[in-house]
This record gives sequence, C-alpha cells and structure tokens, in this order.
Amino acid sequence: MNRSVECWMLWILLIAALLQAPGFIAAADYMSDWARLKRMKPRQYLAQYTSTPIQIDGSPSEAAWGLAPWTEDFADIEGDAKPKPRFRTRAKMLWDDQFFYVAAEMEEPHLWATLTNHDAVIFQDPDFEVFIDPDGDAHDYYEFEINALNTGWDLLLKKPYKDGGPALNEWEIPGLKTAVHLEGTLNNPSDRDRGWSVEIAIPWKVLGEHARRPAPPQESDQWRIGFSRVEWEVDILEGKYRKVPGRKEDNWVWSPQGIIDMHRPEKWGYVQFTRQPVGQARFVPDPAAGARDVLQEIYYAQKDFQKKNRRWAKTLGELPSLSPGLGANLAQPPVLTETAEGYRVTVGVSNAPGKPIQHWHIREDARVWQE
Repeated sequence: MNRSVECWMLWILLIAALLQAPGFIAAADYMSDWARLKRMKPRQYLAQYTSTPIQIDGSPSEAAWGLAPWTEDFADIEGDAKPKPRFRTRAKMLWDDQFFYVAAEMEEPHLWATLTNHDAVIFQDPDFEVFIDPDGDAHDYYEFEINALNTGWDLLLKKPYKDGGPALNEWEIPGLKTAVHLEGTLNNPSDRDRGWSVEIAIPWKVLGEHARRPAPPQESDQWRIGFSRVEWEVDILEGKYRKVPGRKEDNWVWSPQGIIDMHRPEKWGYVQFTRQPVGQARFVPDPAAGARDVLQEIYYAQKDFQKKNRRWAKTLGELPSLSPGLGANLAQPPVLTETAEGYRVTVGVSNAPGKPIQHWHIREDARVWQE
C-alpha cells in the first residue's frame, strides 16, 4: 500500500478511536454541559520538592515519598451523580530539578492488560492517565497513559477535541521513566489480585516545551493537572478475561469533571509547587477562579449560539442563556469584542484594594489567558 495512503488511514483510525475515548463525549448542548461542569470545584494539591532522587521501580515506598500526601480517593468523572468507584485509586506527586514525579496506587482484583506497542490506544486496557496544562490556558497540554504492562501512550493536544484540537500522536517524551509494580499475577483469572501501582518521572525539559512559564516551576507556581483511571468490567470465559459485552468503561478521576470528558482542562486540579519544608507552605486558592467561571459560561453560551446560528454572537445581549448579572461582582464586568477569528471576552479582576486590575480573556477556541 502507498505509504501516504497508509498513514492517512492510520490517522483516520486514530481519530475514530479518540472520539470513542473514555472520558470523551461530543457535546450536544454546551450550556447543559456547563451546568454540570460549574458545580465541580477543582481539587488542590501541594507538591513538595525532594532533594533525594526517586528510584522509578513502580512502588512509591521510598522515604522521599513519605513527604507527599495521597490525593483524595478518586471519584467517578461525573462526581456525586454516579456511584462511588468499586475499587480505590489514589495518587501523589513530588518534584526535583529534573523531573515531575507521579505515583498512583490502584486496587484491582483482576489484573489484566494486552497492549504492548508504544502509542497504542492504551485506554482499551485498564489504565492510568496523566493530563498536564502548565499555564492553565486549556491549550498545548500533555497526556500520558500507561497500562499494567508498562506500555505507554504520550500525546500533545494543541487544544481540546471539542474545539477541533488535533492529538499529536507523534509527540514523544524523551527521558521519560516509568515502572509498574503488580500485587498479584497478570492475566491469570484463577487467582484474586490486590492491585497495581505506577511511578512516572517526566522531565521538566519536555514539559517546558509548551509551558510558556518556567519548568521546573518557581516557588508557589500552580499548574493544572488531571488524573484518570479507566476500568473495564470483565467476565472469565474459557480461562481468560473478556470485557463484558455492551458495557462501557468506568472513568474514575482525582478531580471530577461533571461530564464524561477529561478534555475540559478548566476542571482539572490545581497543583502548587513548593521547596519549603513540609508543613510550612500553604496552598493559595486561585484569585481568578470566579473570573474564569464567568468566561467559561460565556464561551459555552457562544458554542450553542454558533451551532444554531452559524455565527458568533456580537453582543452579550444575544446570549439569553447567561446567568442574570453574570460578572457584575468583578472589577470589570465582561466585555465581548469581535475578532477576525471569532471573538474575545475580557473581564477584570482585582486581587486587593489599590492593586492593578488583571485582565483575563477567553476566545472562541477556549483558550484562557491573563494580561
């Protein structure tokens, strides 16, 4: 087969797989999505610096990991709207001058995995997933997935799928270190397992490529990070694990999204980095969180308006689905401006009396930024 045709067919298959990906459902009514999204408060985590290098062996049992608290137990991606996950999942984080470290621990009575090729569609197996948006603008974010065979899939997303963002499957993480530790036997239905754990070390050099900010971070910098676990229900047939026919996967996450779509970076958790001794640093809530929500609501209202009218609204008055008085409590209420590409919405935030107003923006492709 012609190589260019082969590559094109592979790309089509990849896109089809991604559109069926766990944690991704195309929106039919964006304001309905927002009604569920806005109820979710992103989790918070204080990531400690370690001067002791981490040995990546899949088991976070070294003394250095004792500096890092576990996250909250993972919940369903939709939050309290769905039952509590059947099996416990939790994670922890550390960092040094070379790497960002992630460890996760997952209860699992039936350990199984099949995929061994790098950059395979890993979520077709049970997996653990990491999402990283360094500057919190919802663009140029990283995704990494790993299964119990220590097979990985690394992706760069230029923007979310709902905004037409391509998944750059060719993007790689040079210097990545990963390992898996099994508490049981893999692909053996005759026994009952305890679970598995992973350790991941991602080089700051790679994370800095699209960060638009220092990597490694400076003191008190905050990055937006999400964790997800995909779990499939299985039967045992003829001595082998088989997915239950017609049963969709479970999506269990650290910071619930409110809807089945991990590609809404605005709801990922906040991770604040510190070099201070354990117990001395304090997490600082995002002072622009309210402004971000105002911008997101207008963005989602615009998505519905554009879908119906084949154009973007030129004034906020054309968006009747907006909450009454939206943004009235901000230092500068929202202002909608037409642009050649679509639109830009700007709000003003004052962090303290006498301080300059910070201007936050969102545009038609969901990018959020501050000037």
